[in-house]
Amino acid sequence: MSAPVADVGLPQRAVRTRSRLPLRSAAWQRLASPLVILAVWQVASATGLLQEQLLASPVKVLTTAAGLVSEGVLPEAIAVSLQRAAIGFALGAVAGIGLALVAGLSRVGENAVDPPLQMLRALPLFGLIPLFILWFGIGETPKVALVALGAAFPLYLNTFSGIRGVDGRLAEVARVLRLSRTETVTHIVLPGALAQTLVGLRQSLGVAWLALIVAEQINADAGLGHMINDAREFLRTDVIVVGLIVYAILGLLTDALVRLLERRALSWRQSFLSR
Repeated sequence: MSAPVADVGLPQRAVRTRSRLPLRSAAWQRLASPLVILAVWQVASATGLLQEQLLASPVKVLTTAAGLVSEGVLPEAIAVSLQRAAIGFALGAVAGIGLALVAGLSRVGENAVDPPLQMLRALPLFGLIPLFILWFGIGETPKVALVALGAAFPLYLNTFSGIRGVDGRLAEVARVLRLSRTETVTHIVLPGALAQTLVGLRQSLGVAWLALIVAEQINADAGLGHMINDAREFLRTDVIVVGLIVYAILGLLTDALVRLLERRALSWRQSFLSR
């Protein structure tokens, strides 16, 4: 079968450029609807259809964000919130993955660990806030604990599912190769569960940011939640929107980091799918 006529005689650079055109077109199409929403939002605010007490205009939000950055208020709030999220997520990730390994690699461990975790998972996360305040006070500990608890469950469930979902035929391969249990877990079980664990990591980050937003609304004296609470008292919807946008950006950035890690760690899967 002969090669397509359109590709014959074309320089390689021209072929690459032509292949990028659909990608650029798709990117602009994805940007179109957000830009239209911003334009409608701005027009509604400028014409008085949308009052500033209800929702500030995009221009006002942008101006306020620039002012908060120049004053140092926003960077300080972001630093405090990032610290809480990082500590809470790290604790939750260690607990979630550790318990998943105990439950996933042993029937005895599953019977000991899984029932209480399933009971805890059924409890409303934010309903535990009053207890956390009674147990830990109103300082940083209840906020970090809430983030840790929220992050632990998705990682536990996905890692446990990934371990139990490893192909049983690989165990036969391990026996043929005379691998020890430790080598089997290290070289077969954990790599096989990695994809599912990374899915749980992305879900855990989303829950962690949600838990942080709620935690910072309660007796916080610093952070993005504190900034939003102060703005609510003075009906500063521009500051509230700035805080919410920053939360969203931080969530998207952390999710993008995990996706980058996923592409690197599972590069073998991408090469397989590209065939």
